[in-house]
Amino acid sequence: MFKFSARTWFFLGFIDCVLMLATGAFFQFVKELEPCPLCISQRLAILLVGLVFLMAALHNPLTRGIKIYAVLGAIAALIGSALSIRHLWIQNMPAEEVPECGPGLSYIFENLPLINTIKAMLNGTGECADVLWTFLGVSIPGWTLVAFIFLGAMSLCQYSNKN
Repeated sequence: MFKFSARTWFFLGFIDCVLMLATGAFFQFVKELEPCPLCISQRLAILLVGLVFLMAALHNPLTRGIKIYAVLGAIAALIGSALSIRHLWIQNMPAEEVPECGPGLSYIFENLPLINTIKAMLNGTGECADVLWTFLGVSIPGWTLVAFIFLGAMSLCQYSNKN
């Protein structure tokens, strides 16, 4: 559709990730919506995708390098998609099946071993079931899933890019 070089596409993907992280910061600091552990995990996945895209844009590799970056970007987006799906699954559980709310993330980071912190961030807790904002009936993790699918597709489209 658009005849941009792979470098330009990767840079546009990086800008998309920056905008997503800025949106998350807006919700957290302006709208005062406290992120749950899965929200933080999804932000880290966005950061990972963005870093892969930035490295690809700065490196400006040839065909083989483009393919490597395309696969790495798609894998990072797939990880983010899995986290978003997990979050949506928790949000749609019956109330009696929602996991218990745990201590806040700051407490977890300061007082629990790293493995327990990672487990809480990947599995989610009771506060992950809260739907704090929607647009067109879709919650934040739903929109994040859409973005991860877009970023993964954008990354894989570079696999066959000849520029």
